Amino acid sequence: MPKLIFLDTHGKDDPERATLPFVAANVAAISGKEAYVLLTIDGAWLATTGYADDIHYEGMQALRPLMEEFLDNGGGIWACGACTKPRGITEDDLVKGARIVGAAMVVEEIANGAQAVPFA
Repeated sequence: MPKLIFLDTHGKDDPERATLPFVAANVAAISGKEAYVLLTIDGAWLATTGYADDIHYEGMQALRPLMEEFLDNGGGIWACGACTKPRGITEDDLVKGARIVGAAMVVEEIANGAQAVPFA
């Protein structure tokens, strides 16, 4: 069974687009799939402690509890290293369960069969 990598490029700039990848990834994790959310561009901020606490798009679950539920269901949060570095985000800034990953790792995962699931 291939890994699923859900791409998230948004943060507070677009709460709906920031939340939707976590909704889909959580469904995958609940159904027993190996699922990750890859946070890139401004989405990288979602990996930092406190950032997602007040993000809530009406009609969807609040983002922070959704992220916690996703992690509790076995999902993983990856913050793009090329995106965290210019923003000054370090491992010390991350929420529990998140980690910074390099592009080489993502490319290797996809080359080994992981499926990238983009959200615009």
